[in-house]
Amino acid sequence: MFVNVYRDVSECDTRDMDARDSAAALEKTIERYNEAWNAHDVEAIVSFHAPGMVFENHTAGERAEGDAVREHIATIFMNWLDLTFRARRLYARDGLVVCEWTATATRQDTGERLEWDGVDIFPFENGKIVRKDVYSTSHRARVLSG
Repeated sequence: MFVNVYRDVSECDTRDMDARDSAAALEKTIERYNEAWNAHDVEAIVSFHAPGMVFENHTAGERAEGDAVREHIATIFMNWLDLTFRARRLYARDGLVVCEWTATATRQDTGERLEWDGVDIFPFENGKIVRKDVYSTSHRARVLSG
């Protein structure tokens, strides 16, 4: 069975869009969100999330929803004690942000310093992140040292 998911852009009415979902507002929101990730501040990170938010790392095959997202992110920081992200490009439009980034971290078991690139896709609603879809090259990270 074929389902037509095409929507004519003229059908999209943004007059009732929350001002917090404007492209300009979302750029600032993602900058603060990325700062929270680099500070490993789990409480600050989840404060940006909508209830029921979905965090899905498609490369790693990991998915968490709602309250489980907090623990999932905390586990990432436990496994990668010095994990940091550097945003390379940011694309924002009303209700959506795409962020290209480079991550750097030290593998605890070997001491290797690694780097990999990725992209996060963030749909927003009422100024909150409803999903974080992660695609990265973490499966073939570059070894910097170690």
